[in-house]
Amino acid sequence: MNQGYSPKELRFGEDGREKLISGITKLSNAVKSTLGPQGNTVLIESQEHIGGITVTKDGVTVAKSINLIDPVENLAVRMMKEAADKTATTAGDGTTTAIVLTEAMVKKGTELIGDGVNRTEVLRHMGELTKDIIKGLKLDSKKLSQRKMKDVAIISANNDKELGTTIANVYNEVGKDGVVTVEKSQTSETYYETTKGIKVDRGYSSPLFINDQKKDECILEDVSILVSDAEISNILQIEAVLKPIIQQNKKLLIIAPTSVNVINTLAANVMKNNLKICNIPPPNFGYKQHELMQDIAYTVGATYFSEKTGDDLSIINADDLGHAAKVIVGRGSTVILKDDSSDQDAIDGRVAELKGSFDLAKTKTEKDFIMSRIASLTGGIGVIYVGGNTDLEQKELYDRVDDAVCAVRSALEEGILPGGGMALYGLGYEICEPCSPTADEKIAANIMKYALQAPARQIIANAGKDFEEIYSRPPHVGEGYDLKNSQYGNLIKMGVIDPLKVTRTALLNAVSVATTILSTNAIVTMARSYETK
Repeated sequence: MNQGYSPKELRFGEDGREKLISGITKLSNAVKSTLGPQGNTVLIESQEHIGGITVTKDGVTVAKSINLIDPVENLAVRMMKEAADKTATTAGDGTTTAIVLTEAMVKKGTELIGDGVNRTEVLRHMGELTKDIIKGLKLDSKKLSQRKMKDVAIISANNDKELGTTIANVYNEVGKDGVVTVEKSQTSETYYETTKGIKVDRGYSSPLFINDQKKDECILEDVSILVSDAEISNILQIEAVLKPIIQQNKKLLIIAPTSVNVINTLAANVMKNNLKICNIPPPNFGYKQHELMQDIAYTVGATYFSEKTGDDLSIINADDLGHAAKVIVGRGSTVILKDDSSDQDAIDGRVAELKGSFDLAKTKTEKDFIMSRIASLTGGIGVIYVGGNTDLEQKELYDRVDDAVCAVRSALEEGILPGGGMALYGLGYEICEPCSPTADEKIAANIMKYALQAPARQIIANAGKDFEEIYSRPPHVGEGYDLKNSQYGNLIKMGVIDPLKVTRTALLNAVSVATTILSTNAIVTMARSYETK
């Protein structure tokens, strides 16, 4: 027998799709009960926490914990988890909404797309309708005010007024251009601290630098920082910096273009010798890169080594390094928290220079770039420390705070919509009823209309109420039922709000997964055998 031979199992057409739907249903049933202000918690057997138990309302946490025995069902689960993960990564929230939308699209699509239906055309029309729906969401969105910021935070924190108020207070202190992060407290108390710092839109150059596997981050405290736009092509170029770092067991963040060989050398030493080092590439490119690197150097008190000014990287030493209280390096961004050693006078001088440049700038692009730099230099960093009396309590609270922080951030970026799933519900009536539709267009419209109602229906169901009784007729745009106060009215005015970015991202990812599943006609999996005991 050929040792490279691996037997496969094949399923075709309806048989395969039924298995996929079964997997989707199992995952969705576990996740969707968490949706909304009166959603339920899920109990998960876990090896990561004390007692092997996780209690959570976080949709992506529930989804990630699920793996099914049946290989085809599990393929569907993996695809759903990808949609949830992409939604969480992009918008920080909305994972449960993405799963609810996907399930509804797949179930209705399977029901309506039968023999004699042009499957490809139906799916194409679904894509076109999605574009129109997103346009509608953007038109319906409103800018987030400070007053409504608290409402977004409270809703995302599972209607916890105290937590929501804390999150809103942090954002008010750091400003709209500030950064808010979440950490676990060493006590039972939940509190926050604000400090000055800067955010860099670049993440680690290698995942081997990660030291917090749960959050996929490299976190370094009391860290030295090297800032250069000159490429480090040989590890010997920074030997004078590395030696004291290694000998004194210090931490180092390198912000510089770095060759693959140097990255691999650094990463290998992090893994094998437990060195506390991380590398990120410089932000942006061209003249913008030079300016932004100067801003970083001012913020951390580092000597900026630049090719532009003919600096020789080989002469750099420990005295040229900057310093920060803490850095949090993620996949796509880095947060640098300043410490007391930072030269505030130098930073203030830099800001004054930039304000002078703003007055002289001739184009809107130039002015916007300068203003973003000023905001970065003056913006604050807020850290919310989440406590709890038990590990279970702390973990559940941490997930809620993290979701709420991400929701506020998304709302600040793109604006807000009427909440409770009603923004999507309303657009289902506005957009998904085309004039004189073809048969394929009508099917696509019915699928999307059904799916757009699903989040609102699930939120109502989780509150133990009957959707048809509450909404005996389609509500006016922007209106709906406030479950918390049991009243009907303008949702935004009542504080029932969803971030546009969260809703938009959830819809896009749901359509992507649903159309892939609905277009599937053959499924190939590894052959498996199971012993019964």
